[in-house]
Order: sequence, then C-alpha cells, then structure tokens
Amino acid sequence: MILKHIAIPLVVLVLLGSAFLMQDTRPAENSAPTNWKPGDAPTVTVRLLDDQGALTAPLTVPKTLRSDEQWQARLTPEQYRILRNKGTEQPFCGLLWDHHEAGTYCCRGCGLPLFSSEQKFESGTGWPSYWAPVAPENVATHKDLGLGMVRTEILCTRCDGHLGHVFDDGPPPTGQRHCLNSESLVFVPAGKLATEPEGGHERATAIFAAGCFWGVEEVFRTTPGVLSTAVGYTGGKTEKPTYKDVCGHGTGHAEAVRVEYDPQAVSYVELLTVFFRNHDPTQVNRQGPDFGDQYRSAIFTTSDEQRETATKVKTMLEDSRRFPRPIATQIEPAGTFWMAEEYHQQYLLKTGQAQCHTP
Repeated sequence: MILKHIAIPLVVLVLLGSAFLMQDTRPAENSAPTNWKPGDAPTVTVRLLDDQGALTAPLTVPKTLRSDEQWQARLTPEQYRILRNKGTEQPFCGLLWDHHEAGTYCCRGCGLPLFSSEQKFESGTGWPSYWAPVAPENVATHKDLGLGMVRTEILCTRCDGHLGHVFDDGPPPTGQRHCLNSESLVFVPAGKLATEPEGGHERATAIFAAGCFWGVEEVFRTTPGVLSTAVGYTGGKTEKPTYKDVCGHGTGHAEAVRVEYDPQAVSYVELLTVFFRNHDPTQVNRQGPDFGDQYRSAIFTTSDEQRETATKVKTMLEDSRRFPRPIATQIEPAGTFWMAEEYHQQYLLKTGQAQCHTP
C-alpha cells in the first residue's frame, strides 16, 4: 500500500470551487446561509450514533447552518418559536412529558442524540426532565437573564436549537434537572436507533480500491467523519472469492475498502481527496511493488451523484496536470462487496504496523 502524500488536497478543493462543493457534497436542507463560504463553517465536537445504535467516540463535525427562511420551511410554527426563538411550551401539554418508552431523544432541528430514556425521570413539572444528557459534548449551556432571573439555558451543540433550561433540583447522581420542551425533541425507539437515528447520524457508503487494502483501510479509518471501514473484494465476476482466489488473478476483483461515513462530518469530495492523495492513480494494475489487477485504482460509486462527483474530480485533476501521466482510475457502479477474511480487517491496527510499503 502506498502512503505517499501527493500534495493536492487544498488544490483539489480550490479547483472544484465553492459552488461545486455546495451543490454536490451537502444536502440541500443542510445548506448554509447564502453568504457562507467553504472554510467559514465552524466545527463542534459531538458524539453521534454508530450502526449498533451506540454513541461514537467524540467526532469533529460542522455546525448545522441554515438561514432563517430555511428553518421556517423545515419546522412547524410552534417548533420554530421554541427552537429558534427560545420559546417555552405550556406545561403538561407536550407529547413527551409523560412518555416512558425506551429510546433516545434527538434534536428536532438536526437530529443530534441528546437525552436517553435511561436518564429521564418524573419531575412533576409537566415538561420532559432528565438528570443528564447522553453526552456532555452534545449539549451546550448559556446564561439566560430573561424573565427577571438568572437561568441556565440548554442548547443543541450542533444547531444551537433552544431545548430548555437546567436546574439544580434534580435527583442523584447529578442533582440536575434538564427541563426540556417536547417540541424541541424527536424520540427514536431503542429498536430503531441503529437504522433510524433521525438525522443525528446520517450514513453514506463509499468504496475505493487503491492497492493493498490494508493501508487503504487505515488511511480512511483514521479520517475524521468516517464511522466504520471494511476490506473486501469487488468489481469482478467470482462469487464468494477468497484472498487466494483474488491473488490468482482470475476473479477480476479488486482489493477494496468500504467506507461508512457521516456526510455532515466529511464530504464525498473530501473522501475523494484522501483517495487521490494516498496512492498513485496513474499506475495500471499495480501500486508500487504490488502487481496485478487486484491492485488497480478504482472508485466504485453507489449513486449517480457519486458517479458525477467522482468524474468531475478526476477530470479536474487531469486538466490541472497535477500528475505526470494520465489518471488510470476506473469509475464504475458498485456491485456486490464480498467481505475479506477476518484477519484482513483493520490489519495494520491489529499488528501495529504503520504502513504496508512506500514507493
């Protein structure tokens, strides 16, 4: 696996231009105000939900930026009044104050997981109450001087949505009462956390081949915003191939890495930048000393949007003459991804090796 850093990341992003980045890598509903420029968006550190419905380690992600008009189009008038204008619903009127089902309460504005049924308690106030958030990173606080008193406001870290207030009259172990508005929350039942995290953990898939999959996986595994990785075989005709089969050069499969990522934390363009930066895309059926069609450079796209984006990036790199030879990277629709043997998964992490080889 080649880990030589070709100096293109910022060049690629500049070549693509801000209009292309906004159009092709960010969902329209998550677009920032019209005066936003790439690099302007602040970032925050939060915990999302993995594919088992459990909290991830802290991840650095962009804040959710929307114009006032976008928020009004996305929310009901009551949700907008509370989340964006710091309103308060009437006690005993919200849908969640007397709610007891197991699961997680996520932000209505951006889907970030905020509070769990395990921390919920009956406060008698008529509002959903919790003695702690699911992760301290996901909730921000702010001094509120309204109503002629000093209170501590609770905000969603990612979208700054108003959630409620926190008071020091709760039960052990924290002694706190996070008093929330039902309209600020979306409840996700425990059985659906892995599949329906309500936008708090958006998930997309990308598949790349760039030589020996050990090193390729490690590069993507350590990329911020990537949620999980797996190595396997794809692009060929043989079903259920083994490593021995693929090394025999009769399957047509490439050694590939499947990347599961949060598109709010890392864009597809940024993943393509990582891909082109960490191997030589001009080599045909090889990377460094590794020869064979299983080591070819390829992008296996999972949607028309990915195909269009990958094609644009490849074309712009070719036009930039960043590489001394034509780019040989193949772009083709993703087929069946056959998982490689267990000992190949996260091989470099298991063995402690820094890399496979350098050119």
